[in-house]
Amino acid sequence: MQKYLECGTIINTHGIAGAVKVLSGCDTPYDLAELETVYLLQLGTYRKLTVTSASVYKDTVIMTFEGINDIEQASRLKNRTLYADREDLYLEEGSYFLADIIGLPVIDAESGKVYGTVESVNTNTPQLLYEVKTESGEIKLLPAVDAFIKEVDLEKGITVTPIPGLLD
Repeated sequence: MQKYLECGTIINTHGIAGAVKVLSGCDTPYDLAELETVYLLQLGTYRKLTVTSASVYKDTVIMTFEGINDIEQASRLKNRTLYADREDLYLEEGSYFLADIIGLPVIDAESGKVYGTVESVNTNTPQLLYEVKTESGEIKLLPAVDAFIKEVDLEKGITVTPIPGLLD
């Protein structure tokens, strides 16, 4: 399992005192605003940023970091991805991080047939879509809804009941 998970993207500066506007990659912007520490990935190493303030503004989070004190320093962070240590993120019992399902097999609940593996998760739609890479190399989209997803087991895989043609 990955130690650091994507938690947001810095989309712009905010004001002249070093604040940045962050688009949350967490369940809610409030989850991101509660973090005391975030990380930047630089040359394969995660660099710690201590959050000095964070507040939700519309659907974004306005954050300031220790050592980032002016608009020039903040502008260098624009378009950068922020990461959080998975231990700093709250996860409800029975829930999982989306990053943890990447690579899991997608298995038919009735026949046991393996359709393929989860290649990625599309979060840019009203409903999550699991992008499943089939044995033939095609990418099929599987809506992450109870009608299709029966169980997510991080050890065994994702058990599904797809309608005909969805994954074959």
